[in-house]
Amino acid sequence: MADPKGFLTTPREEWPRRPVEERVRDWDEVYVPGGLLPIVSTQADRCMDCGVPFCHEACPLGNLIPEWNDLVSREDWRAAAERLHATNNFPEFTGRLCPAPCEAGCVLAINQPAVTIKNVECAIADRAWEDGFAAPAPPDRLSGRTVAVIGSGPTGLAAAQQLTRAGHTVAVYERDDRIGGLMRYGIPAFKMEKHHLERRIEQMRAEGTRFRTSTTVGRDVDAAELRSRYDAVVIATGATAWRELPVPGRELAGIHQAMEYLPLANRVCEGDVERSPLSAQGRHVVIVGGGDTGADCLGTAVRERAASVTQLDIYRRPGAGRDEENEPWPTYPKLYRLSAAHEEAGELRTAPAAHADARLFAASTLRFVGDEEGRVRGLHLVEVDAGRRPVPGTERTLPADMVLLALGFSGPDRGDGIVAQLGLQLEPRGTIARGPDFATNVPGVFAAGDAARGQSLIVWAIAEGRAVAAAVDRRLTGGTSHLPAPIGPYDRPMTV
Repeated sequence: MADPKGFLTTPREEWPRRPVEERVRDWDEVYVPGGLLPIVSTQADRCMDCGVPFCHEACPLGNLIPEWNDLVSREDWRAAAERLHATNNFPEFTGRLCPAPCEAGCVLAINQPAVTIKNVECAIADRAWEDGFAAPAPPDRLSGRTVAVIGSGPTGLAAAQQLTRAGHTVAVYERDDRIGGLMRYGIPAFKMEKHHLERRIEQMRAEGTRFRTSTTVGRDVDAAELRSRYDAVVIATGATAWRELPVPGRELAGIHQAMEYLPLANRVCEGDVERSPLSAQGRHVVIVGGGDTGADCLGTAVRERAASVTQLDIYRRPGAGRDEENEPWPTYPKLYRLSAAHEEAGELRTAPAAHADARLFAASTLRFVGDEEGRVRGLHLVEVDAGRRPVPGTERTLPADMVLLALGFSGPDRGDGIVAQLGLQLEPRGTIARGPDFATNVPGVFAAGDAARGQSLIVWAIAEGRAVAAAVDRRLTGGTSHLPAPIGPYDRPMTV
């Protein structure tokens, strides 16, 4: 605790965003380049180094937050990077994409704005790369054991890196043409530029991890045959089976799933295509779903110069502060938050004046309205109460010639054949069944991340990747002593 009075004398200050009128004209990250390091040391001073740091409990990775806050406040960046990477393989990802449940659990947040933990984490990660503290860490010797990881999202990459560093020969199979999963084609570049992903992939290649792209296990490679070739298989395919909206008019042209829309916009940024075939340019866009994926669609539509954008959220608008009765500290509260995308929609007036941040709360879709050519032209909705019951007299129609469904995901996609070819058991909700050691009903096959847990946060995905790596290493070697820095709650079997 470098400054015992820091939490009393220093107000919270976050990484500043670029002006809206500037950032909506490009796909670069929304934050001011270089705007984080000048403020982060004093922000780290606000950490109280609590006797019982609830931020540990709130973080699925068990990040050593007070330790690296203190090191950053003293500007010992090398030591801070070591402590951060001891529990998190990819802090530059979580520092940009995680909703920061650690900050909700910050003791300071009981009566003041929390420590900017997420910003400090991101600053450490970026500084580690700038100063050469993130060099490849190949194993001293190979174990002679082989592992196949199916899926290259944060869970698959974390598992692969841990197992490679433990000395196992690891191959990652990815159905897309590039590594990264949803971080590559689901997350817009304005939230995380892809060079952060590329340098981690190059680091992993230098350590010995092998990558097989454009390979769909279950179709291009038989899953059972793959199992016979490796000592262990980790299924980390994510929860890619999207939820539908079964209302009249769903069959109309112009209604798309978010994960049909976002990957094409990312491919434009990758240079694969000049213009997305699902571009929102000049269209009246309605997004059904009030979560982060819906916000990603919103920010993307704004950059594609949509005529208007409206995001529907079935829940009522939350308040600005905690509901102490239902959401007491240190639980993660449901608050009204203004993301960068909502800020952009409001400033650019791409939404009707009645909702400047482009959101309509407590709104439920009743049906879609089309034209004679079978193309969507409107969305008919109704306001709902706290119990999601329609409020009489509140029905209306929004103009919409493009509708994006961002309703979440129900589990892994069973169309690829992995489940059937391996004979995997499923949970009633559609996720892959597993035990506390991440093992499925098939010997040598493990499941982790959204494919088994259900859709969740990126920080949980990385935690699960590290945890399944420990489980696999334990099966192959009888322990986890080969794993790098098995610190935190995931160096042992976990409750799932």
